[in-house]
Amino acid sequence: NLVKKVKSKKMVSFGLKVSNSVMDAGKVVESGDVAVKGGGGYDAIVIGSGIGGLVAATQLAVKGAKVLVLEKYVIPGGSSGFYERDGYTFDIGSSVMFGFSDKGNLNLITQALAAVGCKMDVIPDPSTVHFHLPNNLSVLVHREYNDFISELTSRFPHEKEGILKFYDVCWKIFNALNSLELKSLEEPIYLFGQFFKKPVECLTLAYYLPQNAGSIARNFIKDPEVLSFIDAECFIVSTVNALQTPMINAGMVLCDRHFGGINYPVGGVGGIAKSLAKGLVDQGSEILYKANVTSIIIDNGKAVGVKLSDGREFFAKTIISNATRWDTFGKLLKKQDLPKEEENFQKVYVKAPSFLSIHMGVKAEVLPPDTDCHHFVLEDDWKNLEAPYGSIFLSIPTILDSSLAPRGRHILHIFTTSSIEDWQGLSTKDYEAKKKLVADKIISRLENKLFPGLKSSIEFIEVGTPKTHRRYLARDSGTYGPMPRSVPKGLLGMPFNTTAINGLYCVGDSCFPGQGVIAVAFSGVMCAHRVAADVGLEKKSPVLDAGLLGILGWLRSLA
Repeated sequence: NLVKKVKSKKMVSFGLKVSNSVMDAGKVVESGDVAVKGGGGYDAIVIGSGIGGLVAATQLAVKGAKVLVLEKYVIPGGSSGFYERDGYTFDIGSSVMFGFSDKGNLNLITQALAAVGCKMDVIPDPSTVHFHLPNNLSVLVHREYNDFISELTSRFPHEKEGILKFYDVCWKIFNALNSLELKSLEEPIYLFGQFFKKPVECLTLAYYLPQNAGSIARNFIKDPEVLSFIDAECFIVSTVNALQTPMINAGMVLCDRHFGGINYPVGGVGGIAKSLAKGLVDQGSEILYKANVTSIIIDNGKAVGVKLSDGREFFAKTIISNATRWDTFGKLLKKQDLPKEEENFQKVYVKAPSFLSIHMGVKAEVLPPDTDCHHFVLEDDWKNLEAPYGSIFLSIPTILDSSLAPRGRHILHIFTTSSIEDWQGLSTKDYEAKKKLVADKIISRLENKLFPGLKSSIEFIEVGTPKTHRRYLARDSGTYGPMPRSVPKGLLGMPFNTTAINGLYCVGDSCFPGQGVIAVAFSGVMCAHRVAADVGLEKKSPVLDAGLLGILGWLRSLA
């Protein structure tokens, strides 16, 4: 048994205790529970300090808005946060970082940090992911596009033409996106301005907006195994197969990994949120920790404030929720305040599954010298791609940044899809036993496929379930965003930032364009632009607004 072998090593859920070093992270922003510069009179209150919420907040602050961010936990970042144990610094969520390059318009993290006078050193990753797939199919996604294509087409020479055509469409979409100044698609003055400047690019995006990656791939590729590989590519992007992945999302991610590349921030992913939070305070806005928002206050049909679990109330011109849409409209608002469009959204989309997370510290010698940083393992049957515990994501950030672990040690961050229903109704004893059993099976698979002797090398281990993600990240059922109930019409059904409730906006992975760091950063930029227009910090045309929002609402109804 794995746990017996580890013996005295710790095995608890991440976040059950907060080390002093994690508590000290709040001091990067401001000592104490609240970072204050000034009184009330807020232009916006942001519920949650995930990347989407922080990007929206900082973008508003640099435009001159006074913003208050309310964070339930003791540090910023949400699923892009961190925690520290026994000399290890663990990323809570993904360690695959997009948006950190120094070129183009999709380097949204770089831009967001620069807007508040911050810059982070990064380490370029020579690859994005190493796939280990059924039938011993091994494909390394190199940073250089031509190297990746050469490797993939060498595996499937009979589909070379089709493979090139599919990824050419991805590049067409990416280049269109990358040529535009990215702001709110719900703001007509900006939208029409971009159209007149870049009509071909705008029409390209409009053409692919209702289409999915799987449908496009099937136009060019016939081999089922290549199509299954495209499914795996998309699964990393969206936790669904290619037929359910919007082509816009696929094009954005599958090309940015080659254009800007994957770049890991020195010191860990948590530094992004810490830097943004510090920049927010430097701009004269505020962030309050241990501030658990329990309800949004509605007055005469308008969102005007929030109430915390301790009874305190804060008021602002606008309210931006970085919670999931299920938390926003199912918990923070009363049932009678649920708009019809949210009921329709929940008919089209369901909660994407959560994850079982395993954070480990291991002896460095168990990893071969040429080990890649990121791996995706589906070793037996393509049918298990989307099954709970079927696919394994593995990141080893210490391959790039050794400072994250004690000398002679590596971090392994393992995660696999899991449903919260699988963890409910268990006694504490049975819950802990199940965590150990499932973790043991996952680690055994990695030991058999990649790293012989892995179990005996473990120095530290913690396991988090969907219940852990729900508790510490305040995500309904631990979900990481919406998933279409059936084959969607691309991004047509995805809501933008505005809602049917006046003064209430949403940001994050429950909004267009969806999941992933670059996507939620995009959502934050769009939200800030729309809110800035509504509070008088950007140009606005009420007549055009009403017309555009009406058209967008009608388009969503078609999905």
